[in-house]
Amino acid sequence: MNNFDLLIVGGGPAGLSCALTLGSAESMSFVANKKIGIFLHSTHSDMHKALFNNALGINTGTKGPDILENGIKHLTENYPQIQPIFDAKVLKIEGTDGQFVITSEQGIFYTAKIVVAVTPRVNFDIQGLMDYVEPHSKMPPVKKFIQLRNEDHVVAPGIYVAGVLAGHRSMFAIAAGSGQAVATDILTEWNNGIHTLAHDVLPSEKNKY
Repeated sequence: MNNFDLLIVGGGPAGLSCALTLGSAESMSFVANKKIGIFLHSTHSDMHKALFNNALGINTGTKGPDILENGIKHLTENYPQIQPIFDAKVLKIEGTDGQFVITSEQGIFYTAKIVVAVTPRVNFDIQGLMDYVEPHSKMPPVKKFIQLRNEDHVVAPGIYVAGVLAGHRSMFAIAAGSGQAVATDILTEWNNGIHTLAHDVLPSEKNKY
């Protein structure tokens, strides 16, 4: 059955970072039974032409496509509970918080919550979200980027937006951090409003937390 607690739309830095963070939280009791999926439809992304020389923790000369490929491998090998959905472009989002219906090229999916983290191009055409589209506030107009109107990554109840589409500048670390921020907001919501993070520590440091 294509029923989920959360579906992430977009497999770029923001979407993958969101999925990785949620995957790493699987040991938390309120996450253990959540069904999470991510649409990894291959489309245009500035990551395909990116070269990284100034990103913390990434080796100089790393190419954008390699980061995407390794990110998907990292996700599927380390957090197999996150279900990847390949080659299924999302066409329409309908419904309300807790009862969304996503129509894709691969069929119909049902989910309680959604994170949208796709490329912010003017050809953005997901039905059900078009009323939230506006010019990007932090990118040069010549780029013709758009964003989804939101407040602290929330577009509407149950719908989050992450990455450049949320109004952030197109820097890898910013987009990835936005995805992680959304993931921790979702974890906090699932944890009855108790502020929640998901990170690991060295074995020698565990007793200090």
